Amino acid sequence: MPDLLRRIYDRLAEREYKITPQRQIILKALIDRAQGADPAHHLSADQVHAIVHQTNPEVGLATVYRTLDLLAELGILQKVNFGDGRSRYEFTEARTHHHHHVVCVQCGKVVEFTDELLRSLDASIQQQLGFRILDQELTFYGYCRNCRKA
Repeated sequence: MPDLLRRIYDRLAEREYKITPQRQIILKALIDRAQGADPAHHLSADQVHAIVHQTNPEVGLATVYRTLDLLAELGILQKVNFGDGRSRYEFTEARTHHHHHVVCVQCGKVVEFTDELLRSLDASIQQQLGFRILDQELTFYGYCRNCRKA
């Protein structure tokens, strides 16, 4: 069993949640997507359901929503909103390096990025204001290269 999946199962067990077949199927879909050719893994519940439904049509959309919300509550997933009314999810471990997002307002493409300037901004805020920064999120909205060409 992959290390990430073992850690997730352990966290579920610590809180006395069952590792149901439906949760296993949903987790597998999320992990496969995160480790696949497209590393941008900001999936909505509808997208997760569509992936799961291809091989497991008995797993309902409500089950997907409940599972994603539980995984977010347990800190396994981070719920992200890009201003379009749909929550998307990504593994919290992906956020430990404080990545940020650029979102195309036309096609919805999401690109992650990191920048040293933002790290130095964190340090400056902590030093000047005495805050200990735990997390931060920055999202830029605009038009991707393909949409600008169209």
